[in-house]
Amino acid sequence: MREIGGVRAALPRPEAHRMPVALPRLRRTRQLLVLAAGLALGACAPTATVVPAPTIASGDALLEAMRQRYDGKWYRTLTFTQRTVQVAPTGGPERHGTWYEAMQAPGRLRIDTDSTLRSGQLFARDSQFLVLNGDVRRAAAGHNVLLVLGFDVYAQPAARTSAILRELGFPNGPVREDTWQGRPVWVVGGRAGDLRSHQYWVDRERLVFVRLLQPFPGDTTQTFDVRFNKYRPLEGGWIAPEVEAFVGTRRILFEEYADVKANVDLDPRLFDPRAWTAARHWRR
Repeated sequence: MREIGGVRAALPRPEAHRMPVALPRLRRTRQLLVLAAGLALGACAPTATVVPAPTIASGDALLEAMRQRYDGKWYRTLTFTQRTVQVAPTGGPERHGTWYEAMQAPGRLRIDTDSTLRSGQLFARDSQFLVLNGDVRRAAAGHNVLLVLGFDVYAQPAARTSAILRELGFPNGPVREDTWQGRPVWVVGGRAGDLRSHQYWVDRERLVFVRLLQPFPGDTTQTFDVRFNKYRPLEGGWIAPEVEAFVGTRRILFEEYADVKANVDLDPRLFDPRAWTAARHWRR
């Protein structure tokens, strides 16, 4: 994840396979082979059940449905190593780096942007901090909207999430249905055909955040578009190990996660900017 312009940056239930009660004696060998093949296919068939998507009339209702779906199940802490590729919104050479991130929901995210673990960004206590060589160089009020929609929504009351989103300019509606990457989604904010205004997209089946759009803070004539890709299950919840951010059609950020671990025991001081170098880091 990366701050950019103030923004951080099922399947239906299968029918049960029924085994024949008895096999006739004629052609028994052939039928046994057919039965064995059927059982092998049954072993590979999906077994996960899906909770039907609720009817959603407002952003508040969607946030509450997301929270209830994973209440008490979603992981609360997360660590991963991130391969990062950045390009300036106006173009230019790619910048490559490796970042080390730790999250504790709700509201805490630490991003170490160098291997010495002495510099980076921190989101905590409704504030954001820039740390250089172990010292806090900048502090300001603010939230990471991607942290809020991707993780905090499962760890705090829906009313709290809704209030933060309104503070960040995201509306409570309208809510419409759409499709994203071949899957049905709910879209909160913007009407059909509007891909510029503040809006967020949520997978209807999984109830996970997949896309955010808003005017780009550095140039409001362009759209800032963030995408959470390639979701996979993780410790009672989900993780999108690939994140992309675009300004207009130019991709300015690519993130790829590795060594992802959930429900990790983390030193609380990791999220205290005054203890940036003193805290017990998860990489050590």
